[in-house]
Amino acid sequence: MEKTKILLVEDENIVAMDIQNRLKKLGYVISAAVSSGEEAVKKAEDLQPDLVLMDIMLKGHIDGIEAAGQIRDHFDIPVIYLTAYGDKNTLDRAKITEPYGYILKPFEERELHTAIEIALYRNKLERKLKEGEQWLETTLKSIGDAVIATDAGGYIKLMNHIAETLTGWRQKDAAGKDLEEVFNVINEKTRISVEDPVAKVLKKGVIIGLANHSMLIARDGREIRIDDSAAPIKDDKGNIT
Repeated sequence: MEKTKILLVEDENIVAMDIQNRLKKLGYVISAAVSSGEEAVKKAEDLQPDLVLMDIMLKGHIDGIEAAGQIRDHFDIPVIYLTAYGDKNTLDRAKITEPYGYILKPFEERELHTAIEIALYRNKLERKLKEGEQWLETTLKSIGDAVIATDAGGYIKLMNHIAETLTGWRQKDAAGKDLEEVFNVINEKTRISVEDPVAKVLKKGVIIGLANHSMLIARDGREIRIDDSAAPIKDDKGNIT
């Protein structure tokens, strides 16, 4: 099994050497040890380590928090802060960069090891979740039918491209709006609005279909004959979400 590669960012040589020795003892590989925020960002890009251990007060023009923010935004590499500063202002700034851990010096070896392993595990889970979301998004885009998903209150969460084309609404404009505002459906013969499919699904908890002669009124006034169905999305406890 390939060993975990760690980028160490620490501007005090003696402290850096001590941390490197501890990391090696724990079985990790040191990709590089640097002393400035600028070097940290450059090495993160060049070496693509599995994790970054980041001091906050560093040499150079950007501190550890700024460097961590850039590394998160551009390379999606987990960062653990390893610092002597635990005041509220520093913590508030650090939280914005969504770190995977915050260890105050001095620290125990076991504490360091635990923080690293939890960070790596959490990052692995989050990557799987992102891959799943990307897979779902690609699947929805490739489906030939229009798909609209709402929350339990009937407010739109997402639409695929076919749904955008039919309704005349873009995903970014429709998100958060009541389904009835975007999915405006009437009976072709009576011109009366069709019952909200989300309300029917919430009431019955099963897949339901629209009645015959249903007509979608698009945003630009176009009238399109449609056939559709609505299905409940449930969580792992069976609750409709």
